[in-house]
Amino acid sequence: MKMTYQPKKRRAKRKHGFRARMRTKGGQRIIKARRTKGRTRLSK
Repeated sequence: MKMTYQPKKRRAKRKHGFRARMRTKGGQRIIKARRTKGRTRLSK
């Protein structure tokens, strides 16, 4: 049996990347919250 998580860089970028976040209102809120908190990495 193989592990359940098979990481794929392209999929991760498409789902959780910066451009994907900025596309929606909720995603923009996430980026804003992470900026306010002072996160070094805003998204994938």
